[in-house]
Amino acid sequence: METIGSDSSIGEFSRACVKSEQDGTLVERQPLRSAAKGILLYVLTYISQGLKVKGYLAVPEGRMPMPAVIYCRGGIRKVGMVRKRRIFSMARRGYAVFAPFYRGNEGGEGREDFAGEDRFDVCHALAMVQSLPEVESGPVPLIGFSRGALMAMLAAKECPGAGPVVVWGGVSDLLDTYEERVDMRRMLKRVVGHPKKQTDAYEARSPVYWIDRIDVPVLIVHGTADHQVSVEQARKLALALEAAGKDYAMELYEGLGHRFPKEEDERALDAVFTWITRKRQEMSE
Repeated sequence: METIGSDSSIGEFSRACVKSEQDGTLVERQPLRSAAKGILLYVLTYISQGLKVKGYLAVPEGRMPMPAVIYCRGGIRKVGMVRKRRIFSMARRGYAVFAPFYRGNEGGEGREDFAGEDRFDVCHALAMVQSLPEVESGPVPLIGFSRGALMAMLAAKECPGAGPVVVWGGVSDLLDTYEERVDMRRMLKRVVGHPKKQTDAYEARSPVYWIDRIDVPVLIVHGTADHQVSVEQARKLALALEAAGKDYAMELYEGLGHRFPKEEDERALDAVFTWITRKRQEMSE
């Protein structure tokens, strides 16, 4: 397995881009029936490392062009699949929301590998989203939930056009996840490797080990009663960002778990998009 943490002057993203000249190209836009009033829904197919990868696009009707955000889902394969209701909630804030399924899911080609090669599905989604007629120019923020935090932070490290990043209930150290989640160990050993033998592969996926290479603002959102991703992972990421002198903020929600109840979730989304809008404007200026 390729080690994605090793650096060179070329950079990981540049090396991957040579695999296909079509990377980041939109192949198909399929309209779907939307259950949310005033929001259009599509399935987009685009190219990533020569593979056809799919994802949902939710677009609020009205002003165009509009800012965009990429939502990086958690889980793997059928676990943690993108929920339409989630991206509708984000789109109501006035953003075009693209949520990649990652390769190998929902009819997409290839096989996801938990923030390994599949991280380029987010990188190439950035280029694709920036080419959409609905989307205005400028950096594209990313919201990474759970495992999606790894995807979003890797994109911020490696990909042109990445905007501010929200790490929501996010993994920051996959080695800690291996220790915390006994139920995930079999999958992690199969997909990533054994943490004692393939330690580099775990560290390469974990932002706390390369936080110095993050040059965009980061917002950490986490529930203190999260039993799927410990709040200590949020605190560990905050300490790393602080030590590196990075632009970050952290919002801990007392007593909340991995997924917030609806009212608390909506309030958290309001705060997240207020922060995203401000930081995106700062970056554009």
